[in-house]
Amino acid sequence: MTATVDLKSRRETAVAQGVATRGIYAVKAENAELWDVEGKRYIDFAAGIAVNNTGHRHPKVMAAVAEQAEAFTHTCFHVAPYEGYIRLAERLNAAAPGDFTKKTMLVTTGAEAVENAVKMARAYTGRSGVIAFAGAFHGRTLMGMALCGKVAPYKKSFGAMPPEVFHAPFPNAYHGVTAEASLAALNQLFKSTIDPERVAAFIIEPVQGEGGFNVADADFLRELRKIADQHGILLIADEVQAGMARTGKLFAMEHAGVAADLVTMAKGLAGGFPLSAVTGRAEVIDAAPVGGIGGTYAGNPLAVAAANAVLDVIAEEELCARANQIGAELTARLTALSQRQGMEPIGNVRGLGAMVAFELVTSRDSRAPDTALTQRIVAEAEARGLIILPCGTYGNVIRLLPPLTTPMDQVEEALNIIEAAIEAAIGAGAAAA
Repeated sequence: MTATVDLKSRRETAVAQGVATRGIYAVKAENAELWDVEGKRYIDFAAGIAVNNTGHRHPKVMAAVAEQAEAFTHTCFHVAPYEGYIRLAERLNAAAPGDFTKKTMLVTTGAEAVENAVKMARAYTGRSGVIAFAGAFHGRTLMGMALCGKVAPYKKSFGAMPPEVFHAPFPNAYHGVTAEASLAALNQLFKSTIDPERVAAFIIEPVQGEGGFNVADADFLRELRKIADQHGILLIADEVQAGMARTGKLFAMEHAGVAADLVTMAKGLAGGFPLSAVTGRAEVIDAAPVGGIGGTYAGNPLAVAAANAVLDVIAEEELCARANQIGAELTARLTALSQRQGMEPIGNVRGLGAMVAFELVTSRDSRAPDTALTQRIVAEAEARGLIILPCGTYGNVIRLLPPLTTPMDQVEEALNIIEAAIEAAIGAGAAAA
C-alpha cells in the first residue's frame, strides 16, 4: 500500500465526506512547487486557492511569523491588543481605494469578513436587504450561502436561506449577458421585488472567483456605484480572491477607478496564515455597536505579522507588475492554443493580471459547457505534475492561480503541461465517442 492510498483510506474514515479534497497529500512546499507523500513534485497553480500569492513559505513571511512567535501567539485583541494589528489596519486604510477616512477590522476567514461587512452595512443604513449577483461566491456560512449565486454544492441540502437576499445577473459577455442587461434586471428587481430604499448594500466580486473568473466591466462597476449613491445603498467589494496584487493591482476595483464603501479581503492577505479584513468608510465601520463585531481569534498575532510582511513583499518585489507579466504570458499562450486546429473546445480565455481562466465548451456555436472535458484536463495536468482547479457555475472553467513569485521558466513549464493535458483530454474524449 502506498502512502497516498493509506492516507486516502484514513481520510475517508476520519474526515467529513462533505469536505472535498484532491488526491495529492502534501509533505513540503516552496514558492511555486509542492511535493506529495510519494516524493512527486508539482508546480502549484492553485496556490491554496489564491492564498499563496507570495509563494509557499516566503522567507520574509516566515521570518516575521517566527519573530512574533517568540513574543506571543495569542492574547485575543479584545483582551490585550497589540501594535501589529493596529499597524496592519493603518496600512490597509491607506491602501484601499477611496479618498475618505477609513477604518479596518480583522477577522479570520473570507466568509467572516463578508458577514461582518453585511452587519456593518445594515447597522449603518438601518436597512436589511442585500443584493448579490448570479455566479457569486461569498462563503459557506449561512449568510455566505445566501449571497452565493451557485446552488450546488454551496446551497444544496442546507434548507432555507436567510431572507432579504436577492440576486441580479452578473455581466457575462461570452454568454450574452451585457452590462446593460444586468443593469436592466437590477432595475426590474427594484420595481418588482424589493424597494431600493430597503436595500442596505450591493455586494460584488470585481472578478468572480468560483463563478468562473468573469471580469466585471469597468463601466458596469461605475454605473453600479452611481445607482448605489442614488438610492443610499452601500457598495461592498468582495476582493477575497481577486485582491492582494492578484489582478495586477493591489485591489481589482482599482482597474475600474471605483471605490467601494467596504472592501472584504482574505486569502492572499497573510501568505498562508488565516486572516481576513473589512476595510471601509470609518462611519460605516463604526456603525456596529461596541462588542458587536470581532471574535476570539480575530486578527491572530501570527497571521497579522505574516500580513504585514506580505504587504512589504508585494511592494519590494513589485508583485503587481509580476502579476501582469505572468498573466500576459498565460493569456497569450492560451489564446494562441485556442486558435489551433482541434482546439475548438477552448471557447474563451479571460482574466485580469495573473487571475486567468479558460472555458471548455462542447461547441463554439452553442457554447454549452463541457464539464467532463474540464475534469479530464485537470486530471491529466495533475498526472503530469501540475495542480490546477476547475470553477464556474457548470464546472467547465479551468482557473490558473500561480504564485506571483513563480519563476518564468516554471510558468513556461506549466503551460507546456497544460497544452499536453488539453491535447490528451480532447483525444481521450474523441476516442471514447
